[in-house]
Amino acid sequence: MATPLSADQMVAKLKAEGVTVHEHSGWRTHNRDSATGKAFGPVYGILIHHTAGHGDKELCYKGRSDLPGPLCHSWLGKTDGLWMIGHGRANHAGLVDGHVINALIAEKSPLPKDTAANTDGNDCLYGLEIENLGNGRDPYPADQYRQAVLWAAALCRAHGWSEKRVAGHKEVQPGKVDPSFDMDVFRADVKKQLATKPGKPAPTPQPTPSTPRVDLSKLIAAAKTDPGAKQGHVTYMTGTNLVEAALVKLGYLGKTYAGDGSFGSTTVTAYRKWQLHLYPGASTKPGGAADGIPGMDSLRQLGSKTGLFTVIA
Repeated sequence: MATPLSADQMVAKLKAEGVTVHEHSGWRTHNRDSATGKAFGPVYGILIHHTAGHGDKELCYKGRSDLPGPLCHSWLGKTDGLWMIGHGRANHAGLVDGHVINALIAEKSPLPKDTAANTDGNDCLYGLEIENLGNGRDPYPADQYRQAVLWAAALCRAHGWSEKRVAGHKEVQPGKVDPSFDMDVFRADVKKQLATKPGKPAPTPQPTPSTPRVDLSKLIAAAKTDPGAKQGHVTYMTGTNLVEAALVKLGYLGKTYAGDGSFGSTTVTAYRKWQLHLYPGASTKPGGAADGIPGMDSLRQLGSKTGLFTVIA
């Protein structure tokens, strides 16, 4: 159990570790504490995310219509560096598996499989959003990745934690796929950094990619909800972006319609074309094999053919 670092302490610890820190205007009082009636803390660990987009610093600060900001404590750009976004409770973790939280507290390794969403991770986890499409093909520049390692190491060092307090969003909440690099490798790099003196960064290699996962049930919900919702409504950003990237790669969807996280009518139409390719003559009526709503077989084949993702039920 640890008391969250003050804003001044966090900046000082990050700078001491070698992180170049930029401060977004208003970040020191930007949180969800008053709005939710829940104070941030005690803190139990650190959560690493990718944003599933580009140029999204302001999105992480302001949030979306369905999810108010801040969406993290820090945002790490490809070229813009590390920015402080919020201090206090942030909407980054959502409901996570309590067994995984207990494992973080006990610093157990490996972490148990995340099978439940029963604990509010926003109460007790620091969150870093790393600017990246998360499609397994978008690279993490070496300096960006190194800054992520230093950020995590600084917070671990500040609280006397080992690297085993660090987890990826995909390790704590069922269906999440972020970040799109190997967390065991990331933790090993944090461990190397913790073995050095603050301010003397240990060498960190390029991150080891891992294949993102798409949750079929969440994708189906997006395909059924987004087309009829308000323009730009997002139900399942990461999974939708991965599927749209796959449809673009195969020529079923134009690039201009991909990457906004919304499984809108254009994406449904593109997915229907993919299904008709797999099942010629299939019904396009609701409930048909080519109705534009993803199914397990068509989604697995899309992920396998493009190499962009695997599928979980």
